[in-house]
Amino acid sequence: MTGAEAVLWEMLRGRRLDGLKFRRQTPLAGLVVDFFCAELKLIIELDGGVHRLREDEDAQRDERLREAGFEVLRFDNAAFEKNPGLVLSVLRERASRRRAPPQPTASGGHLLPRGEKGR
Repeated sequence: MTGAEAVLWEMLRGRRLDGLKFRRQTPLAGLVVDFFCAELKLIIELDGGVHRLREDEDAQRDERLREAGFEVLRFDNAAFEKNPGLVLSVLRERASRRRAPPQPTASGGHLLPRGEKGR
């Protein structure tokens, strides 16, 4: 891991970001991604300077992952190191949009006044 990846991992591991479970260096669609949240089907890639030389390759990777049903977010290492809070706020915003609302586990009939259940 790069230094930026190690810092981000400390922020994500152990469900530290809003209770979301992230894995690192995860194989998906025949590729290995930096960070992955299965609940959100979200991939986070932190890119160092070498990625500026591989933009076409990264775009092909991202397309392959999107076709497999994943959302890919890419952040530059330097931008993350300068303002990690901005990256975390983007992740929280994505999580709030993608998380499904909780489903009721019962019919709700138990909440009606006595005698109203059959109407």
